[in-house]
Amino acid sequence: MPITDKIAAAKKISELLNGIIATGDFHLRYKIFVDPPAAEHDFDKPVIKVELSGGDGPLVLERGGELLRAFEHVALEMLRLAPDEHDQVIFDCQNFRSSRQKELRLSANVAADRVRESGMPYAFAPMSSRERRLVHLALRDVADLRTESAGEALQRYVVVYPKDYTGKPPAPQAAPSRRR
Repeated sequence: MPITDKIAAAKKISELLNGIIATGDFHLRYKIFVDPPAAEHDFDKPVIKVELSGGDGPLVLERGGELLRAFEHVALEMLRLAPDEHDQVIFDCQNFRSSRQKELRLSANVAADRVRESGMPYAFAPMSSRERRLVHLALRDVADLRTESAGEALQRYVVVYPKDYTGKPPAPQAAPSRRR
């Protein structure tokens, strides 16, 4: 169900985070923004944005932001948002999300160049639905290429194809280590 009362949803998220931070003895602070301004480079247009900061910020970002995504996932489940509404709430810490978006856009452009040079499709490593969406959006206006998702569940990945390619999708790249 979409978020009908943004303020009530933000309060629920605040209560959830207060409990997680206290119970987990995290050294974190947070700010919740309702209807935050969208950045120029941001494909997401969230209704609620949660920014985490504090001494445990690096812990939240370890393993490719795994704990950050976990906090976000728990909040989405608590709000009972459908999967196609998950982009209404985003969590960030130390600009991790915008850095990751830039990284994905750059990777998409490098993959596009590779496909143009080789004439063969390029498969990314498995990634989350939100990250796959960013790759698709980064290449949506490229006339000579197309993107598709392949694989299932946690092994879903994006493939960049020459526009008229008809073969089978290649296997995904090996997943990069999440440790940073």
